Amino acid sequence: MLRSATHDASVVTVEFDTGTKARFHAIWLRDNALDPETRAPGNGQRLITIGDIPSDISVSAAEISNGDLTVTFQPEGKTVTFPADWLAEHGYDRDQNRPMGRTAPDITTWGRGIDAPSADWDEVHANPSAKRGWLAAVAEYGFAKLTGGPTEPESLLKVADLFGYVRETNYGPYFEVRTEVNPTNLAYTGLGLQAHTDNPYRDPVPTLQILYCLENSAEGGDSIVVDGFRAAEKLHEQNPEGFALLAGYPARFEYKGSDGICLRSRRPMIELSPDGELVGIRFNNRSSAPFVDVPFDQMEAYYAAYRQLGEIIDDPAMGVSFKLEPGESFIVDNTRVLHARLGYSGAGSRWLQGCYADKDGLLSTLAAMEMSQPEAAE
Repeated sequence: MLRSATHDASVVTVEFDTGTKARFHAIWLRDNALDPETRAPGNGQRLITIGDIPSDISVSAAEISNGDLTVTFQPEGKTVTFPADWLAEHGYDRDQNRPMGRTAPDITTWGRGIDAPSADWDEVHANPSAKRGWLAAVAEYGFAKLTGGPTEPESLLKVADLFGYVRETNYGPYFEVRTEVNPTNLAYTGLGLQAHTDNPYRDPVPTLQILYCLENSAEGGDSIVVDGFRAAEKLHEQNPEGFALLAGYPARFEYKGSDGICLRSRRPMIELSPDGELVGIRFNNRSSAPFVDVPFDQMEAYYAAYRQLGEIIDDPAMGVSFKLEPGESFIVDNTRVLHARLGYSGAGSRWLQGCYADKDGLLSTLAAMEMSQPEAAE
């Protein structure tokens, strides 16, 4: 609820019943008006352009009506009501000087010792609350397991169907990770893989990866996940200048291992939003191309920071490990969480299938579920 409102031609100042005050510009209020001539009923899309708003827009009246704000704009003579809770949610009159390298408030970073978020296949397919919890874990922690699933090939596509769509690449709608011990072809080896994000040479990168286990009778081969955001936080704590170098200059990544394919990207290893929020990690030694965008006098320091980030990522205290059983899968936010595999040997086989999807579908599904069942989301 609002307690009071004052205004001049260009600014409206409101006081909430909590005693908090907030200011809103006339142009901002008019652009975000909630009336049906400004916003389409139903989908909420804006029906006007910035050019439709008079350049001399001003406020001629602002008053409280049933706890909400009613504003009249000139020269249009248009009156619009703004709910108090909507104004509180969208206020921007606050200190915007936030620390560089911070994570979003709904993200929790982690290291070894965290219990891997997990859900049951049948539960997430039958119970909306279980599904919402699984999606929320991916959003908060960047990864989650799914257990008790079928062992038929292509079952991973049903995982993507829970929230969105498979993102097809040059590898197809999905790819095989089928490696047999004592192979006849060295392509099918049990070598370990350093923690990495997938496909950093794409622009944009696939934002989610699903790995689904169909067979796993080999010794070893545990999966490991590492929180790249936590690694970046540690680098920022230990070496803020090095953090700034990895965030401030683009790395280069490349893949040209197949005929007719040459993928390249130019993006930083640590990606920040313009206001300093940590939004992405790209780390993959196998796909790194020569770095040519770092000034000569900064290159050695850049490589020192790169080495330090790698050492943090390789620290066993950073990783959460688990061995997938047939019918189990895990999903990772590929813009944040790195994944690795321990080497394995002995008798047996290991067969996984993998695919990519996009995080916007998962976040959209989660947000829609929370809006439709807000009491269950609390």
